[in-house]
Amino acid sequence: MNARTEHLAYSTLVHPGDTWPEMRDSLMTYAPAVKRRVSPDTSYAVSLRLSASSAQTLTDNPGELERLRVWLGENDMYVYTVNAFPYGPFKGRVVMEEVYEPDWSDPDRVRYTCQVADILAEVCPSHVSPSIQTSPLAFRPKVLKTADRATLTENVLTVVAHLVDLERRTGRRVKLALEPEPACFLETTPETVDWFREDVWSSTGTETLCRLTGLPVSEVAGLVRRHLGVVFDICHQSVQFEDIAQSLELLSEAGVPVFKLQAAAALRVPDVTDSTVDALEAFTDTIYLSQTTERRDGRLTRFLHLADAIRAWRADPAGGPREWRTHFHVPIFLEDLDGLSTTRAGIVAALEVHARTPLSDHLEIETYTWDVLPAHLKNGDIVDYVSRELEWIRAELDRLDAGR
Repeated sequence: MNARTEHLAYSTLVHPGDTWPEMRDSLMTYAPAVKRRVSPDTSYAVSLRLSASSAQTLTDNPGELERLRVWLGENDMYVYTVNAFPYGPFKGRVVMEEVYEPDWSDPDRVRYTCQVADILAEVCPSHVSPSIQTSPLAFRPKVLKTADRATLTENVLTVVAHLVDLERRTGRRVKLALEPEPACFLETTPETVDWFREDVWSSTGTETLCRLTGLPVSEVAGLVRRHLGVVFDICHQSVQFEDIAQSLELLSEAGVPVFKLQAAAALRVPDVTDSTVDALEAFTDTIYLSQTTERRDGRLTRFLHLADAIRAWRADPAGGPREWRTHFHVPIFLEDLDGLSTTRAGIVAALEVHARTPLSDHLEIETYTWDVLPAHLKNGDIVDYVSRELEWIRAELDRLDAGR
């Protein structure tokens, strides 16, 4: 297996896992079945969802953590990344913007993330520098003042200081990766670069990290890049109508590390019409936010929910052609959804950039929406579903390798 695909998995966020018993049962039920299909003779990478409840359980019960480590070894599996974005419940109930709570203004988010880092340092094999996927600081409407922004940054840097100390004590490097998302403080790629430049890498950010670590400027400048970067979710940035290749180049040129490249496809409607809007109604019965962006005459209009965009259309369908992109993760092995489309082309564009110069050694598929997909898109069971996604991306990587 080449270096670019060394760590590739699907996100176990797709499974029940709001508590550790739920996540443990999901992992032990589904991971061996997927491994038998996609990785029968080689070690199998696991992307593990850990809620705050799960992190607390594993922190309080070292025996449970040891049980996990032994089980992974016996089954030729290893954890390389944790999704620590949803703090609380994520399945079986309405989530919406509560998914960002507590945000990075809250010490509970700091405590939880540090617990996850300590767990990763214990459970991951020595050849892995694990990553923690986390939220994009806060839901945008909550960041109203300069002081709000400063608090978010200080709390992130508090975790970075913990990661610096963790590596000093254990020799294990753990990386924190913020995930920009529509309607959040970190939303677009340019905004994310600006935050790193103006807040994290600024003189104020550097002084803060010096204070938190007790280290001089000459040390912390490199350490912050060693431990703090982003998850680049191709779905999220596609919803923003970003040119995916250009966005990745912008991050690279700015020096923002992409600690995880996330292959996810959004729902796309190239031409909004009465019939496509009718078809979209099947995607509105969801427990998650479905941020939707409309492009018309070169201008972008953002809606927090797909249903909001549909209501606006039905109230005034005139006004010329328009395209919609919706934050609804759809299977990456599908390109046509019975007349609707997807942003899978963005995944291909990202993998083409990655094939030329590897962006990250952490790749992941994150189509967590199995439970809310319309019935006509559920062909096969969950094992078949995630296996087909892994097989598709591996085939795409092989195709790009062969063309080099």
